Formats: sequence, structure tokens, C-alpha cells
Amino acid sequence: MDWARDLADWPNSAMSRRIVAPPHQWHVQEAGTGYTLLLLHGAGGSTHSWRDLLPILAKRFHVVAPDLPGQGFTRAGTLRRCGLDSMTEDIKTLCAMNGWHPRAIVSHSAGSAIALRLSEMQVRDGHEPSRIIGLNPALGHFEGIAGWLFPAMAKLLALNPLTSRLFSAGPPRTARAARLIESTGSRLGPDGLNLYARLIADRDHVEATLQMMSQWHIDPLLGRLDRITSPCLFLAGARDTAVPPRIAECAATRIPDCKLILLPDLGHLAHEEDPKGIAALIEDWLAAQCGVAP
Repeated sequence: MDWARDLADWPNSAMSRRIVAPPHQWHVQEAGTGYTLLLLHGAGGSTHSWRDLLPILAKRFHVVAPDLPGQGFTRAGTLRRCGLDSMTEDIKTLCAMNGWHPRAIVSHSAGSAIALRLSEMQVRDGHEPSRIIGLNPALGHFEGIAGWLFPAMAKLLALNPLTSRLFSAGPPRTARAARLIESTGSRLGPDGLNLYARLIADRDHVEATLQMMSQWHIDPLLGRLDRITSPCLFLAGARDTAVPPRIAECAATRIPDCKLILLPDLGHLAHEEDPKGIAALIEDWLAAQCGVAP
């Protein structure tokens, strides 16, 4: 996404700023006062995913939401650091350089793996780990033939410099975005669909997303779930067809301190479908965890 061309009418653009924290030039949205909440979107997303949730949380907390490397408006210094460990290290550097010490991390989909990995690094460095809220956390494997086919396809696609052009071209982007969102079990209005349409039409964003898919390897993290020390809250949409709720259920049973709430009528983008309801669940849980009245 182009800063000069696209940012002006991007959601919450008044909260946006550029931050150079090697190796990337980050786009970060920041608002509110209080203890810090770090918001981490999933693969192929951007800060737009928090467009309605962020302002609600910012009434009570200091909220920081970056675009992941190469995605949205963040300029990647290299696309060789799109795997779980590298990306987490870079987010850790971003937080350290700005003096952010997240009391909690609100994460979506693949962002939840980053949140858990960051909590491990915090413990390794002698710090109290952040509390973690996972919205439809992607903490499992593809099943069946997809288990080997999808990662292999992502690697092949990421190696082909023409791929991002092919993905960002093709049929009308709004129709493609609508099909994509529908396939996740979520229902968004025209404004939300248009934002996703703009993202999937952006070659750099698509390329970075493919690189993230091709470098994603969470088996070691999954093997350590029973050693996670962060208190966790997982919110799983019953309609989610991208990351079925059983994925969150399985992970929650292995994490020592993890509460799971099933959201009956929401899909993979639950926080975009019902931001007020999700905010209330987050605030109530954090009040119990941190002693701050909602």
C-alpha cells in the first residue's frame, strides 16, 4: 500500500505514523492512555482489521497496532524475515525501541502464534509475559492433503516473482474479496469488503503474505503449548470455516491457564463483525486479570 496515495482514507489514519525499527519501516496506529495493549493482525490483514475495535479499546488502554512486515503500509527491509521466529524478534525490537511493554496482546489468527512466541521470549529475557487474547487463533495444522499441498504451493508461489502480479490482477477485486470473506464464515458490509479488495489488489502486500505463508513453521511452538506461562483467553467463532473452533479448543486444553469462549454466530473475522461484543469480552477478562475496572 502506498502511504501518499492510500493512507488518507484508510481507517483511523489520524492514529497512523511511520517508525523505523530495523530492518523494517513500520506502519503503526497508536491511541489512548493506560497500560499497553499490542494488537497483532493475521496473515494477509492489516490495521484495518481493528478499525472498529481499536477506538473502543483506546478509551481505556494505550493501544498499539502495527502492520506486519511487508503487509498493509509496513515496508519490509527484507522478505527473508517473514517466519514466526524472525517476525516475532522484529516486533520485539519495535516494542523495545519505543518503550512499549504490552500488558496484554490482542491477536487474530496467525497473529496469535506471534503473540505466544513473544510471550516465550519475554520469559526468556526475565520479564513478566503479556496476557494473550487470541481471536480465532491459528494454532494447528492444515488437515489431510492440505497439510502438505498448501505449504508446498505457498513456497512455489513465493519463489515466482510473477505470482503477486497474478494474484493482484484477475477478476474484479471487490467480487474476489467478497468470495474470500464469505469462505471464512464471516459477513462484512460493503466498506469492509472494499478494504480487503484494496489489499488483495496490492502487489507488495500479496507478495509479503505469500512469503509469510511459505516461511511459516509453528510445529516447535505447538510442541511447547503446555509450557506457555501467559494467561490466555481464546475467542472462537462457531461459524469460522478458515480456522475451525476445534483448533482453538484443542490448543486451549494444552495451555495451562487458558479460557475458551465460543461465539455462536460469528466467523473468522469476529472482531470485525461484532467489535462492541468482542471489546466487552476483552475488557471484562482484563479487568479480572489486571484489576482494572471495565
